[in-house]
Amino acid sequence: MLADAVTVGADKQIELTAVLWAAPEGGYCALNPETGTVSQGETEAEALANLTEATTLYLEEFPLALGQKPSVTTFRVADVA
Repeated sequence: MLADAVTVGADKQIELTAVLWAAPEGGYCALNPETGTVSQGETEAEALANLTEATTLYLEEFPLALGQKPSVTTFRVADVA
């Protein structure tokens, strides 16, 4: 999943990026690259809900400049296996 809306202020919502992946120990991890917030949950939906809550709390203390979006790309590394 690459986007979720986060409420900031009274009724204002902004769309942010969410990167989710299965954790090796079970459950899911979630990352918001715009703020660096991370969270986890037993399901993708729970991880995203927890990330939304963590990001909302973060933005209450550290407002994000509107319009800032990360550049998402891929890169290669040597196979070490």
